[in-house]
Amino acid sequence: MSKQQGGQRKGKTKVEGTKKNFRKGDGKGHAFFKKAEPKPKKPSNPNEIRLNKYVANSGMCSRREADVHIATGLVSVNGKIITEMGYKVKVGDEVRYDGARINPEKKAYVLLNKPKGFATTTSEGKGRTVMDLVANATSSRIKPIGRLGRNSKGLLLFTNDDVIVDKFTNSKNGVARLFHIELDKNLKFEDLKKIQEGFKVQGKLIAVEEISYIDGASKKEIGLKIKNTGNTIIRTIFDYLKYDIISLDCVAIGHLTKKDIPRGHWKHLTEQELNTLKML
Repeated sequence: MSKQQGGQRKGKTKVEGTKKNFRKGDGKGHAFFKKAEPKPKKPSNPNEIRLNKYVANSGMCSRREADVHIATGLVSVNGKIITEMGYKVKVGDEVRYDGARINPEKKAYVLLNKPKGFATTTSEGKGRTVMDLVANATSSRIKPIGRLGRNSKGLLLFTNDDVIVDKFTNSKNGVARLFHIELDKNLKFEDLKKIQEGFKVQGKLIAVEEISYIDGASKKEIGLKIKNTGNTIIRTIFDYLKYDIISLDCVAIGHLTKKDIPRGHWKHLTEQELNTLKML
């Protein structure tokens, strides 16, 4: 044997030296390449949504523009500025764009003519509630603005639009609501004047917009206009003056009336009604 033929160094061949790149063969000297195992995909959480999609779905901008707004620090979640791409928002998180709260749901405005026997609450376990009456009105998560007592009736506005809610609750001007009230006895004229002029109960001024007797009815029936979103103030007034309220009916909210809305039914605001409400 020549030196060239017999002088090869013993040891691993090139293929054998890269054995670690192979998996076990078939027992006949054949080796197979090892296939990379695919990474399992994380199941998507239906209660989470990417922040850029959330912003885009709110109608503020496109998803691509949302990425820019997020990167420049214009978007916050639960009070914290988020610049992370791919950040996911959970159901119930408070998302704000340039300081204003946004919502990816379609804006909905539902006007209900509430009957007696339904509580104004979104909580479960309270018996029959106004949410049962508007359950089929929209898929958006609407809530009532203000409240009417279980035994009160009349107009109640529902929405998921924080701008409209603020108009009722935070604005100095507010939105007036007109009530038709029936008392257990005639309202004395001096008491009517006292309510009209305003008075203090436990150091707190109680004031209304307007009050008057109902034309063609007894002095037990009055019309009362207030800008407070609840009806507690009405109870306070007549408890203080020693009257019992037999019936309380909200007959108007701003320019909105009960026309064509039977008791227990609802309707969506028209575009004209909504525009007028926004201008109040």
